[in-house]
Amino acid sequence: MIASLSTPLLLGAFTLAGLIVVISSIKATGLADVIADRTRIGEALAGGIVLGAATSLSGIVVSVSVAAQGDASFAFSNAVGGIAAQTFFLALADMLHRRANLEHSAAEPANLFQAVMLIVLLSIPLAATAAPDYAIWGISPASVILFLAYLGGTKLAAQVSETPMWKPVETRETRHDEPEDEEERNRSPRGPILVFVGLVVVMGLSGWVISQAGREFVTRFDLSSSLVGALLTAVVTSLPELVTTLTAVRRGALQLAIGGIIGGNTFDTLFLVFSDGAYREGSLYHAVSMPDLYWLATGLMMTGVLLGGLILRQKDGPARIGIESLLLVAIYASAVVLQVLA
Repeated sequence: MIASLSTPLLLGAFTLAGLIVVISSIKATGLADVIADRTRIGEALAGGIVLGAATSLSGIVVSVSVAAQGDASFAFSNAVGGIAAQTFFLALADMLHRRANLEHSAAEPANLFQAVMLIVLLSIPLAATAAPDYAIWGISPASVILFLAYLGGTKLAAQVSETPMWKPVETRETRHDEPEDEEERNRSPRGPILVFVGLVVVMGLSGWVISQAGREFVTRFDLSSSLVGALLTAVVTSLPELVTTLTAVRRGALQLAIGGIIGGNTFDTLFLVFSDGAYREGSLYHAVSMPDLYWLATGLMMTGVLLGGLILRQKDGPARIGIESLLLVAIYASAVVLQVLA
């Protein structure tokens, strides 16, 4: 049905689906904050798991859909391109938070651990591309390892959040999770959770429309799958992370903002697991192109820079943003230019 649309209608459907994802994510951000308080799981963990997984759903639908249609490059680049784009969004959020460097103000052990976890998770598909091309029922052993590593890392992240073994140095700019008042916290989380689930379903359906429109862009305009995946569908399906991050910063929920990005990125590595299962022509990791691997390396590099910024906790930087934010902008901009020129 999508393929039969005229070019103006195709662009309209793509844009409308993107807007629906963004609008749904705005509502989901506030609900995630409420759910974090009423379930007492904390902002950093709620951002990393609840909000991160929900806002990533449209992206995972894109990757799985195109992988099932045999386009491994599109599926892979959509996943890793989204991780790079979402990390770049933190630099934009840092510009919005004018009091001090965002990474300084939102010091949180759980976010540090999840950044380390993300680096480990991204190294698995990178290693898989150089390993022997072996698959069981069309699924690479790397996907199984990646999935188990995600589950184990998520459990450890919860432990770090609940019983941290160290705390960051307090400064005037350090911001903490500010829960609702006690009366609000004692209210049932059932209502917000049901609405949140409904929004997740809407974002998933919108992701399917985006995936089909993206595939049509590849064939209709003779574009590379890597270009469309990394710079079009990945960015559009990552817009919820941009909106939720900026909204969280304006609300003062700084740990939720950073946790949402890092947690969303760790969840995005599962795109590769499900895409490998959907791709029926063998191992997904051995069907990708060099530009796809470049975006994977870019995501690794940007995550390392972000982790360094969280540890360094520079209070003031050029234009009152951290040096890590300037590096994130430079790395992402360079990757975009190289992809366009490739």
